[in-house]
Amino acid sequence: MDPISPAHLDDPLASARKATAEMLNQRRRHFSLPQPFYNDARLFALDMQEIFEKEWLFAGMTCEIPLKGNYMTLDVGDNPVIIVRGDNGRIHAFHNVCRHRGSRLCTGDKGKVAKLVCPYHQWTYELDGRLLFAGSDMGAAFDLAAYGLKPVNVRSAGGYLFISLADAPPAIDDFLESLEHYLAPYDMDNVKVAAESSILEHANWKLVIENNRECYHCSGAHPELLNSLQEFDDSDDPRATPAYRALVSRKQQQWEAMGVPWKLSRLGKRNRLTRTPLLEGTVSMTVDGQPGCRKLMGRLPSADLGVLRILHLPNSWNHFMGDHAVVFRVMPLGPQQTVVTTKWLVHQDAVEGVDYDPAHLRRVWDATNQQDRRLAEENQRGINSRGYEPGPYSETFEFGVIDFIDWYSESLLENLGHTAPHLRVVEG
Repeated sequence: MDPISPAHLDDPLASARKATAEMLNQRRRHFSLPQPFYNDARLFALDMQEIFEKEWLFAGMTCEIPLKGNYMTLDVGDNPVIIVRGDNGRIHAFHNVCRHRGSRLCTGDKGKVAKLVCPYHQWTYELDGRLLFAGSDMGAAFDLAAYGLKPVNVRSAGGYLFISLADAPPAIDDFLESLEHYLAPYDMDNVKVAAESSILEHANWKLVIENNRECYHCSGAHPELLNSLQEFDDSDDPRATPAYRALVSRKQQQWEAMGVPWKLSRLGKRNRLTRTPLLEGTVSMTVDGQPGCRKLMGRLPSADLGVLRILHLPNSWNHFMGDHAVVFRVMPLGPQQTVVTTKWLVHQDAVEGVDYDPAHLRRVWDATNQQDRRLAEENQRGINSRGYEPGPYSETFEFGVIDFIDWYSESLLENLGHTAPHLRVVEG
């Protein structure tokens, strides 16, 4: 009998795929999703297979692997990935899996190596993935060339690194071009990570993103953040007041004169870039609203540049100011577990203790992240109840959440083999 391969097995999620497509086709638009989307293990497995293993994911920053041999690792569900800089500055990504018996090659989060060496049996790989050494015990006929590391799609732009585990990943060129344009004044080749944190949230990843996509909750939850942040989402926010619109117009004229990109750019519902003003008299997301770093980023002429907001679904939002930037990465760990990683970026030449104090730089978003964690976890606890049923979103306060849920529903349907036009939504 021929050995059974995974490809010959019935899909253990076949019934879940059908049920998920039916729920998405029947969902009420402008309402939260049915309960299984937030706590069911089978549906979480579909999220990982059809969203996180197929879409482009924000992985990290190019400044984290500045030199040949620098690497970083991350896990996409059960898939460990390594990103490494090789010859001539080229960036490679591979499944972090030895081709011998499958052990992880690199076990640390970051590091620097001359070669990639498996700690189990010392199989050795070049930084471009070629197998160089497998020991003499493999026999004279062993073909090294047949056992190189398995590649992962990787792209970089504007200092960002994106990966996709898909065989044929979706188009991303338009977004990468936009990143290069908006971040050109920040000179992203000359930034560094000044501080970093990771927090575990006992909530489904979609609840983490939903919470981020609205500021409906901000006035009751985020006193530190609202010392500087306008609660309006972008210049097209339907709630914007005449005073805010006047401020936007005045600031846009100043930014235009400085040659700093500011125009709202939407690339479908997946990506958005926009520069919006902070509160009058503030220039940075710090407790006092003043610069957290004395040395401005890149070639920026002023600290008073509002905040450049960048959204990339499914797993990142970002805030760029004149003096520093804050980037966020969301990675699901389980149906009700999500890790949120935050990195604070400053100019490469900024000196800790002289130009910036990491504790001061972090204070606002450390507080905000913990507040958001509690909100998402309480949201999850309520959704787990038998009393939960999908509730209505506000079309003015929560339009960003509506856009996210629409994107998620359409993407999941399409990746499940049900094209978006089959989505039959019932208006609430």
